Amino acid sequence: MSVFYVLLGLVLLVVGGEFLVRSSVGLSFKLNLSKMVIGLTVVSFATSTPELLVSLQAALDGFSDISLGNVIGSNIANIGLVLGLTAIISTLGIDHDFFRFNWPVMVLFSLALYLILKNDHVISRSEGLGLLGALCVYLYFLIQRARKARPTEEGQNDEIDDGLSKTSYFKIVVWLIIGAVALYFGSEFLVKGAKELASALGVSDYAISVTVIAIGTSVPELAASVIAALKKEKAISLGNLIGSNIFNIASVLGLTAVITPINVIDPSILSTNIFWLIGFALILLPLGFLPIKMELSRWKGFLLFAAYCVFIGLIFA
Repeated sequence: MSVFYVLLGLVLLVVGGEFLVRSSVGLSFKLNLSKMVIGLTVVSFATSTPELLVSLQAALDGFSDISLGNVIGSNIANIGLVLGLTAIISTLGIDHDFFRFNWPVMVLFSLALYLILKNDHVISRSEGLGLLGALCVYLYFLIQRARKARPTEEGQNDEIDDGLSKTSYFKIVVWLIIGAVALYFGSEFLVKGAKELASALGVSDYAISVTVIAIGTSVPELAASVIAALKKEKAISLGNLIGSNIFNIASVLGLTAVITPINVIDPSILSTNIFWLIGFALILLPLGFLPIKMELSRWKGFLLFAAYCVFIGLIFA
């Protein structure tokens, strides 16, 4: 039954996440927000909702390792698995602005998470508020920078469906309800199944959360990126994907910690896996400039994917 609960939870999270994104984008159009702002803020936050619900549910149930493992594993999966596979399918270009803003911010948030956990092995409510405050500052500068680039970039966000601008309020409410219900029960089933699966396999809750749950909550990003690469579309944005990593640390762990402090239980979080998180963040710099500048070619994708496979292998070693 544990595998059934995990699969059912993952399906509900994917369905719930899709409906939440559609309702959020539809409502944003009703509020006359530009596609640029919707893509940078609304979609990024909505796609992080599965991680938020799973982490919050796990923390409230007393399983802090699942909360941390979910975020750490998802961020590693976004780079190693999602970016890796996408680059293998089709070479990705890197925007020059990526290394000037999004990448440094992601590295800073990753290092901040390490320092917070290393300090006293807990993310307290005040530290959670600090993460949320830092996120607000990030969003402010993100939107300010986007507005300056608006004359040339407005309207180029292919991830936003124009058809959603004509959605009725009734549909938006229905989608929002479906998304909320699916996400709630999906997180319930996934956490329950993960606990049972960990016991059955004789591994820690953290090992399951940093692998099975993390990959599951990254499925929407993975599916969208792979489909876009197969269609040779430019819908996958390295900057937006890295922005999702920032949201995961700041909003998911920040909000969860404000509601209930997150404790470090599994020692491997600080001894190894947090360094994998930082390492995957830092490796993008040399990959972006060597030997061909500003692109992630297929061999670089293979390197990221291979590193991710090593990470997964070591978790269960």
